[in-house]
Amino acid sequence: MASNKQFFVTLAIVAIILPSTASATDYTVGDDSGWNNKFDYAAWAKDKQFYVGDTLSFMYTPGSHNVFKVNGTEFDQCIKPEPQLALATGNDVITLATPGKKWYMCGVAQHCAGGQKLFITVQDASSAANGIFASGYQIVMIATVAIGAMFAMA
Repeated sequence: MASNKQFFVTLAIVAIILPSTASATDYTVGDDSGWNNKFDYAAWAKDKQFYVGDTLSFMYTPGSHNVFKVNGTEFDQCIKPEPQLALATGNDVITLATPGKKWYMCGVAQHCAGGQKLFITVQDASSAANGIFASGYQIVMIATVAIGAMFAMA
């Protein structure tokens, strides 16, 4: 009896947490082209919806490029931040932790001025359609677990 109760409590926790983690999307910036100075990142981002919890993966040859998270002014004017702030592994993953406008640029040579920069707007996951789906899913799962728990304890 106690093991059934523990099972249903565990199932309820998983049902509540799983949709929020499963709904996150990993975007490889530039898709197969990766992060380079010969790609239109504005066009790439244009039809995408970014949400809190999603990740951006910047893939490139180390030494050829880097990634800076910048503000709007730095982005518009291609102002390079301090070199120690660069992400430079060639496989840089950024988790979108907060909603709002986000700007990224390459600080190598004149790559930013040549278009190697990315602007996106991140939406709060709870306001997204997938957030609504997850909430509906959670309600159904909680109801299912509650009914199952009632039968298991009877």
